[in-house]
Amino acid sequence: MAERKDSMKKLSIVIPCYNEEENLKAGVLKEVNDYLEKQKYPWEVIISDDGSSDNSLSVAQNFIQQNKLNNFRVLKNKHGGKPWAVWKGIESATGDIVLFTDMDQSTPISEISQLLPWFEKNYEVVIGSRGTTRKDAPLFRKLMAYSFLTLRRTILLSDIEDTQCGFKAFKIDVAKKIFPKLQFFQEVDKEVKGWRVSAFDVELLFLAQKNGNKIKEIKVAWKDRDLASKGKNKNFLKESKDMAKEMLRVRMNDFRGRYEN
Repeated sequence: MAERKDSMKKLSIVIPCYNEEENLKAGVLKEVNDYLEKQKYPWEVIISDDGSSDNSLSVAQNFIQQNKLNNFRVLKNKHGGKPWAVWKGIESATGDIVLFTDMDQSTPISEISQLLPWFEKNYEVVIGSRGTTRKDAPLFRKLMAYSFLTLRRTILLSDIEDTQCGFKAFKIDVAKKIFPKLQFFQEVDKEVKGWRVSAFDVELLFLAQKNGNKIKEIKVAWKDRDLASKGKNKNFLKESKDMAKEMLRVRMNDFRGRYEN
């Protein structure tokens, strides 16, 4: 890779990992590396393991070692939930811009080419969007997405179509300022079990907006490629109820002044 120039911003890519063995064995890290090694800008990939109970950690570590990928590293964390894994990755990131993306690569890493130019136009948060449809997604996910979108735009962030796409980029200083304000980190000692749906993305974008950060939403390619067993066959009604509660909590937190500096 070419030596870094001062004018070239470094990209840190954080991939949270919780029981992603099936996706890892499908070759997603090779896809990520194959794309990034062709880019001219400096980059790093941080796989932030969320206390996986399967072989995800060893599969990722072995792939990196066998292929001598010096720009990849793995963080071994306790199981704390996706926000925790993403935050630990951001904490250790050395880039100017940080992207967090899902391991399954339902939005391929190549879509970062659509996000990066907006940082040169003074945007501080640039997020991928699937729009209002979920092509090839299971019916329960389409129903959940539609219900969530309708309710969420009534309560918060009415000008953003898709807050839940797992493809979001931030200037590193912005990410490090707003992430610790998430309600999640006020309950850091609360035990987390298994996989669960979370509306932390909504709270994160709400905090960015409240902080005065310029946000740009960009349509990206998306196709459900998740092979992992985590989160499958969950209770649709319970998930919808939990998401609604979290969004209302964000609104109430703001009303009570809990997000003030």
